[in-house]
Amino acid sequence: MANFDLRINGERVQVDVDPDTPVLWVLRDALQLVGTKYGCGVGQCGACTIHLDGVATRSCLLPVSAIGNQRITTIEGLSEKGNHPVQQAWIEHDVPQCGYCQAGQIMSAAALLEKNSNPSDAEIDLAMNGNLCRCGTYLRVKAAIKTAAGK
Repeated sequence: MANFDLRINGERVQVDVDPDTPVLWVLRDALQLVGTKYGCGVGQCGACTIHLDGVATRSCLLPVSAIGNQRITTIEGLSEKGNHPVQQAWIEHDVPQCGYCQAGQIMSAAALLEKNSNPSDAEIDLAMNGNLCRCGTYLRVKAAIKTAAGK
């Protein structure tokens, strides 16, 4: 076990965990931030997506020892009241069905729009590649991203 000083959602937190513990499990088990979901455990589905210094990152493969002083943002920290433009567009376009993948989808979309406020369809497809939705809401995801880009 080792002590790690992390910057999560704008706050400093300390955790005492094994250095090889994936950030996903630090968030969910040690810090009770359960919005970030476990999907596949191999970085292929996107359910565990967080922002690491603003970059969409799969947290299931990322050991806590690799974080250093980078800032972590989870779905809980994206906006205080759940009113980020992407979250609002998700509601407007009725994107979620089962909802399991939505935190990861939203985090990937928010990271895209932070870098590119007016992405093309191809840029949206590229940024969202690897975010799997078993319900197949991909067309609504793309529409919501376009709406959020306009805000």
